[in-house]
Amino acid sequence: MAATASKLIKPDRTRLVKLQVRSSERLSPHFARVTVGGGSIEHFVPRGYDQWFRLFIPRSDDTALDRLPDKVGTIGYLKYLRINAEIRPELRNYTVRAFRPDGAHGPEIDIDFVLHGSPADGTAGPGATFAETCEPGDWIGIVDEGLVFDASVGTQDLVLATDETGVPGTAGILRDLPAEATGVAVLEVPSEADVLTLDGPLGVEQRWIVRGTDERPGARALAEVEKLAVSEITHGYAVGESSLATGVRRHLVDAGVPKDRINFCGYWKLDDRR
Repeated sequence: MAATASKLIKPDRTRLVKLQVRSSERLSPHFARVTVGGGSIEHFVPRGYDQWFRLFIPRSDDTALDRLPDKVGTIGYLKYLRINAEIRPELRNYTVRAFRPDGAHGPEIDIDFVLHGSPADGTAGPGATFAETCEPGDWIGIVDEGLVFDASVGTQDLVLATDETGVPGTAGILRDLPAEATGVAVLEVPSEADVLTLDGPLGVEQRWIVRGTDERPGARALAEVEKLAVSEITHGYAVGESSLATGVRRHLVDAGVPKDRINFCGYWKLDDRR
């Protein structure tokens, strides 16, 4: 996660969980799903909502996963950096799209990836490249990091705002909200074909926003939030490109929503996507 974030809900204990790719599928022009399981999945603790984790993708040598830390704090990150750069796994952050304890071959996790650039010409980032090129049996490692969304703040009069990078986590929030939850979810995506069908409470309206080709990611989602009646908002949540996350937070705070009722996190910055 980026440095710009509200207080996160952290797990009491973490450990590296090694998993293997079961399958992959293309969901839309900019979304792909990779299903993983096996390995040490019995040590994975599902937390629902927008549970996120550190994802380690081997470069070439799967055994490098055995040298990874169980926690990615200061000491753990230094341990990670001590791995030879030629074999050091790529490190990125992703969210759990779904966990199934009774999958076809045992417990399994769905991870949804945003696709950008091209693996063929090197313009795609490590996560997008992995999603498009992985094969069944490939290994990854994950370390649970908890949640950004804090349901204890309230589930009435919500506003959820995200660009495509936060759609998987927001989908998890919508899925796990109580049936009586109310509010608005603003989800910005690059194309009409990226509008997904998501489960969620009837009282939480899903507003899908399709941005123009040359528009800054998150700008339309922020503009949509700025149209809402802020006096009716009791819990704000904003993730995605840094300007969207901080822009929504600033708008809500200026309108009188207490800071401790806003969960936000800048997942990425426009000039540093890879």
